[in-house]
Amino acid sequence: MREISTNLITDTIAEMCITANCNLNQDVYIALEQAKQKEESPIGKEILCQLTKNADIAQKQQMPICQDTGMAIIFMEIGQEVHITGGLLEDAVNEGVRKGYQKGYLRKSIVQDPFIRVNTKDNTPAILYTKIVAGNNIAITVAPKGFGSENMSRVYMLKPSDGIEGAKKAILETVKEAGPNPCPPMIVGVGCGGSFEYSAYLAKKALLRPLGSHSNIKHIREMEQELLQKMNDMGIGPQGLGGKTTVLGVNIETYPTHIAGMPIAINISCHVTRHCHKII
Repeated sequence: MREISTNLITDTIAEMCITANCNLNQDVYIALEQAKQKEESPIGKEILCQLTKNADIAQKQQMPICQDTGMAIIFMEIGQEVHITGGLLEDAVNEGVRKGYQKGYLRKSIVQDPFIRVNTKDNTPAILYTKIVAGNNIAITVAPKGFGSENMSRVYMLKPSDGIEGAKKAILETVKEAGPNPCPPMIVGVGCGGSFEYSAYLAKKALLRPLGSHSNIKHIREMEQELLQKMNDMGIGPQGLGGKTTVLGVNIETYPTHIAGMPIAINISCHVTRHCHKII
């Protein structure tokens, strides 16, 4: 049994909040660079250049890539041989978010009540997902999620008879309706199967998959490639001003589901799609 203190968890998450908000992930940066070479619209190409320039400045000066520094979404895979000491895990996570957002001068965007909208002033509470796995480490992913893109996300409870074509239609409609609102080029995470809430969890997790990777399930991989092409043919383009680069990637995750249902969740993310991963 390995002991891991809540202090270590707090300090790790604090630094990860800053890192995730100030450093564009390498796979996304490469995808933007590649998109510059393919983009035919002069305005679209110029915007893509501005996005990478913005990312360069943010990394060099350790300033947020975007003013919306998001709601902190935390994924933790906790080894079953780990004993957490020094307090409650959830308290340690929220303290890490609090410290990170204060130290990094990151915008505090969380309100205490969805109807009586008083800001908590420290960007807590976070959303925490935990999973027990083998081993004696804790794998942490911090994924700040801005709501310009989050608001464009959807969950559909389709009928099994809708099939794969019905799923494609729902996904494409979601992206088309999103238009310029999520600050394209977007990254599209899709969760298929499970239950109402689990499909949304899968969609969020799908956003963390590296761009350029594909499902190892043949029909899902083909679906990802087909949808990516169709989305980029919509002409929405960078920042919605036209062009071939509407979406950088479509990542689909699946899970077994009930005989009577086919949940489909689409989690839209902006070009930044911030996340930081660390093992302690």
